[in-house]
Amino acid sequence: MSNEKVTRSRLTLIILILVILSPIVISSILHRWDFRPDQTVNYGELLEVKPLQGTATNLKDNTIFRSRQLKGTWSLLTIDSGKCDGYCQEKLYIMRQIRLAQNVDKDKVQRIWLINDDIKPDPEIMDKYEGTRLVLAQGRNLLDEFPFVSRQDDHIYVIDPMGNLMMRYPKDPDPKKMIGDLKRLLKLSHPEY
Repeated sequence: MSNEKVTRSRLTLIILILVILSPIVISSILHRWDFRPDQTVNYGELLEVKPLQGTATNLKDNTIFRSRQLKGTWSLLTIDSGKCDGYCQEKLYIMRQIRLAQNVDKDKVQRIWLINDDIKPDPEIMDKYEGTRLVLAQGRNLLDEFPFVSRQDDHIYVIDPMGNLMMRYPKDPDPKKMIGDLKRLLKLSHPEY
């Protein structure tokens, strides 16, 4: 064998070894420097997925509200007083607009307001946000199932079509980013939902 062929064979072998080892070397470097992407696809904070088990009372007909009433649709849920101050009304408005922004998929999304005290909402507010399911939850175990940072009424929560709590949004959320999250969830969810 000529020197040129030996050199070419060695060079080919070295390149082949480098190609084979490169993923291992790169992953080791990234692991050592604890490299993680800064951004995730979703805007909302993912929670530990857990089925909601508690009960409360439907305001409309005074029947028991059970988690099975959450199944089959995505749910946007807020927790607040029946007084419904400015921030409460802002959350109700955001939930309504996010649902409407889903266009043809809007019927796959429901809105729920868990009322955490014994104050019945003003009829004007109920009319303004018609279509929002009002649920009396004061002193009921359902309220205990929603984790929060500072206050429960800071967040808007997302419940999947199986009745699992899975995401929450921060106080003063960005509606455009919420719309994007929900569009992705609806697109990725099974057709039967």
